[in-house]
Amino acid sequence: MAATPKQETEELKVFISTRESTCDACKEDLGRKAWITLVRDKGALCLSCADLDHLIFLPSGDAALTRRARKHALLSAVVLKWSRARKHYERQGLLVEEAALELAEDECLADADLRARRREREAERRAELDETLVERFAARIREAFPRIVSGREQRIAEHACLKYSGRIGRSALGKKWTSKPCASPSSPTFGIAKRTMTNCWAQVGTDQTHEAQLRTV
Repeated sequence: MAATPKQETEELKVFISTRESTCDACKEDLGRKAWITLVRDKGALCLSCADLDHLIFLPSGDAALTRRARKHALLSAVVLKWSRARKHYERQGLLVEEAALELAEDECLADADLRARRREREAERRAELDETLVERFAARIREAFPRIVSGREQRIAEHACLKYSGRIGRSALGKKWTSKPCASPSSPTFGIAKRTMTNCWAQVGTDQTHEAQLRTV
């Protein structure tokens, strides 16, 4: 007989209060930074009144441990805190049963070496992809701007494709540009390329001679 699939339920949320709080059930003054949960028709409850005080807090940071602890837990709750800087709630961690956390810790210890090797391989693969992207970007710059000073296209490509920068080289538009044949000066793609060059050049910093060469392309 096939196992009955686990029914999806709404994720329990526990909030770290940023102001004075009171439990609507026991009326206890919880003060600031209290851990409360909101229950329909009952209001804000402390963890004891919500029957969550037996759970263990697992801070964010270890994705494998969090995922496995949640998988083994019959009861869990995500912990959220309001960020004044970002103006939204940010995940702080997870409340899980102690037995589930112990199982998750044992599993993580058992395959720690395997996961470490996998992370190394993924890091090497990302580095190779980044290097390939920069080379393709520089090659496309040389194709679009043949009169560019030698070596300048590499600096611009490295700047445009800087990891986590959000610059044009990391965008879908920049990657699309590097994957297509060089366009004619009258095409929209060429216009995008020229604007990309101009913006990156300004950020890297060039002299007036180089800027004049760009304008003559």
